[in-house]
Amino acid sequence: MNAVIPIRSVATPKRRPRMRAPEVSAEALAAVQSCLGELPLRRDLLIELLHAVNDRFGQLRTDHLAALAQLLKLAPSQVYEVASFYHHFEVVREADGAFPAPPRLTVRVCDGLACEMAGAAELLQQLPRILAADVRVIAAPCIGRCEQAPAVAVQHFPLAGASVKSVVEAVEQGLRHPEPADAIDRAAYVAGGGYRLLQACVEGAKPLGEVLAQLEQSGLRGLGGAGFPAGRKWRIVRDQPGPRLMAVNIDEGEPGTFKDRTYLERDPHRFLEGMLIAAWAVGIEAIYIYLRDEYHGCRALLERELAGLRADPPAAGLPRIELRRGAGAYICGEESAMIESIEGRRGMPRLRPPYVAQVGLFGRPTLEHNFETLYWVRDIVERGADWFAGHGRHGRKGLRSFSVSGRVKVPGVHLAPAGITVRELIDEFCGGMLEGHELRAYLPGGASGGILPARLADVPLDFDTLQPHGCFIGSAAVIVLSQHDDILDAARNLMRFFEHESCGQCTPCRSGTAKVNELIATDRWDTALLGELSQVMRDASICGLGQAAPNPIDCVIRYFPEELSR
Repeated sequence: MNAVIPIRSVATPKRRPRMRAPEVSAEALAAVQSCLGELPLRRDLLIELLHAVNDRFGQLRTDHLAALAQLLKLAPSQVYEVASFYHHFEVVREADGAFPAPPRLTVRVCDGLACEMAGAAELLQQLPRILAADVRVIAAPCIGRCEQAPAVAVQHFPLAGASVKSVVEAVEQGLRHPEPADAIDRAAYVAGGGYRLLQACVEGAKPLGEVLAQLEQSGLRGLGGAGFPAGRKWRIVRDQPGPRLMAVNIDEGEPGTFKDRTYLERDPHRFLEGMLIAAWAVGIEAIYIYLRDEYHGCRALLERELAGLRADPPAAGLPRIELRRGAGAYICGEESAMIESIEGRRGMPRLRPPYVAQVGLFGRPTLEHNFETLYWVRDIVERGADWFAGHGRHGRKGLRSFSVSGRVKVPGVHLAPAGITVRELIDEFCGGMLEGHELRAYLPGGASGGILPARLADVPLDFDTLQPHGCFIGSAAVIVLSQHDDILDAARNLMRFFEHESCGQCTPCRSGTAKVNELIATDRWDTALLGELSQVMRDASICGLGQAAPNPIDCVIRYFPEELSR
């Protein structure tokens, strides 16, 4: 006979009382409503709405966040968690019955590696002593102007080659907002044959199969860093059920990278036509362009040119296009984090699968592209795949746009054959090294791409050529160091950046970057412990930030051991 085990009845637990939302004053509600203008009250526009309030008041007061939550019918915590996630939002709390006054002006001094090499630390030391007390001076991670180092933003106005004198003058002159760049406008672009290819595609004169074949045969790969073949991506997304969406990444936050900004300021319609051809080929219903917040002049330029396209479309049946503004978060360069941000959430990477091509923006199949990838579409299709693939050196094919900064005579964006070496790039395109400087080391792919010594200056720079050396090309951001630069200080600069920009979602990245910075604070490194920590971060981090963050440290240990025994 089976034993009967009595089950003791458990009383139904009492429900915890629900927290009531804080009372929202009529004054706070009116203040927020006065900022929003014609912006629709939608959850996916939360970051745009936060920008509107932050721009008006110079900060985000907690009572204003509560008012915005009420308007959006969201919990205050949902609004607060987004506002507090992004670096460009200044959240302030009430203290002693009043909110602190915002600074009259904010001066952001870039402390990225190229700018630190050019004297940013001195600016950060001197400016607070010289400028008025109501002018706030803060260090900012790379602002995408490395060729202009040291770069400073006075409110939104960028200063190239900044000095104490030029910053003080800009503050005194009231410079706050940049004018749009003097780019090729639509009339000039059309006069040069612009939008004819798009029209031929839409009208059926240019078959879809031919466009896809040209793209695939050219070997064009994603130029934001991942390097996925563009033509294959178009086919994958096109095969997904509709409606399909598109997200364009112009966040460009990798230290050392500024190619997208440079091309956008020169020729925006070449990018826009490539974007619209991709949308036609894949069958896209709506396009979302995500632009980093530091590029205020580019935003004004795109707003103007997109308004012109809406008013007078260059072809029939164009998809809806929305321009979205980032808010200062490097992590949003990761495709799924960018999508979260476009949806009005914290920019935290998603676990995969499913992949963005299957379940992306608003749960729909999404074609995600970097700006530069789309910039080359028109030229490749018009000139033919062989034109693009015909360039290259050392057995590589194609063209690469190198963002070069550091100790060279001519920093900037240099269009060069794929597979060029850094020695060739410096000598042929950058005018050589600065006087009194000799090549000692270089970063081939921005902060996350690692650091290589001068003895490896003849390694071809392209996808898949640098991995045997523990590095990668990424966005082709090359930072050149000389014998006057401290390799350990360079690595510390990069690791401080990664700790600052970790989204905090996963422990290996959040705690790993902080622990690495503790371990490298002195000149004596525990290389065994750093090696274990590096492996854990690579194996267990959710996204590429945590997986690539150890690269600078691993490279120092591998290529510059003499620096650790000095």
